[in-house]
Amino acid sequence: MDTMAEVKNPNTTIDKLALIVTTYKRQQLLEVLFDSILALEQAPWRIVIVDNEQSKQTADMVAGFAGKVTGQWGTTVADQSGNEERVVYAPQSENLGGAGGFSAGVAKAYELGAAWFWVMDDDVAVLPDAIAKLAKWTDKHEVIQGSRFDYDGGPFYWQYDFIVPLGIPNPIAPAAFGPAKYRVMNTLCFEGGLFNRRVVSEIGLPDPRFFIYWDDTIYGYRASKVTNPIVVPDVVLRRTREIGNWDIAGMRQLNSTSDVNRYHIMRNRGYMARYFMVHGDFRPMLFALGTVLTAIKEVIRLVMVDREHVKTGLVQIAKGWWDSRKLMHDPDWKPMPPLK
Repeated sequence: MDTMAEVKNPNTTIDKLALIVTTYKRQQLLEVLFDSILALEQAPWRIVIVDNEQSKQTADMVAGFAGKVTGQWGTTVADQSGNEERVVYAPQSENLGGAGGFSAGVAKAYELGAAWFWVMDDDVAVLPDAIAKLAKWTDKHEVIQGSRFDYDGGPFYWQYDFIVPLGIPNPIAPAAFGPAKYRVMNTLCFEGGLFNRRVVSEIGLPDPRFFIYWDDTIYGYRASKVTNPIVVPDVVLRRTREIGNWDIAGMRQLNSTSDVNRYHIMRNRGYMARYFMVHGDFRPMLFALGTVLTAIKEVIRLVMVDREHVKTGLVQIAKGWWDSRKLMHDPDWKPMPPLK
């Protein structure tokens, strides 16, 4: 067992850090991410690869990657299963979506004994000094969102402030960090978000029922009930997938998306409302206004970015909206339970 990579400089690493990746049919992008992980200046304790496709190609890629990781960093402290290898392959029997994949990945890492969880999709690349940049915040903060570069190498603006009564991100939240060098947030992004074990114990796993969209937002909202999540200016990764977008006055952009996403953007507001009800934050009239604003935004996205999908997109927006109402009144719904 070789733990030198973890203890060489304790001020620039994170104890029992599990890097969790969810992937589905994007092997070329996954290869780019693997290469970037191998370029990290510090070694993660575990690298959990959740494969929603359960693909032989991905399994072979992970096996090759695991060999390179062991060759570069050696094995490490045994986890709760007795395993000392850093890479853990977690194929799923069906496509759980990003929400289900991250829920399964965090559950696996938690079961193995991880102290910190660093989550990301397969369409990003980590920067070599990312762990050191995040480590300096872990003494005083339990949920940390690093900054990102966009596909073109420019800064990526992320809406860190969530207007809870409306259930929408604040599109005009200041981008500057000010003298504190961080901003408190009430949301999260599973594209590089970092959180610790106590938070997972307190609030439970990410909710897999979202399938895609709003799952990370609501996990950050849930986390904000037990701690003060922060977003920091330190850039820790870059996006590697080019996405069509509409540039808005050179300050914000509206990205292209799919009809599947459009449906879940609207449907999952039902789950969002249920969590707001649990925490006493649900304001029916304001939330209804937020739903209307969300639908308007999606129609604008269709017209300005995805106009070839206008007909099908409008159907999915309406269907998702209708289904969200069912979820809001589902008598069997329960929030994700704590793990403590």
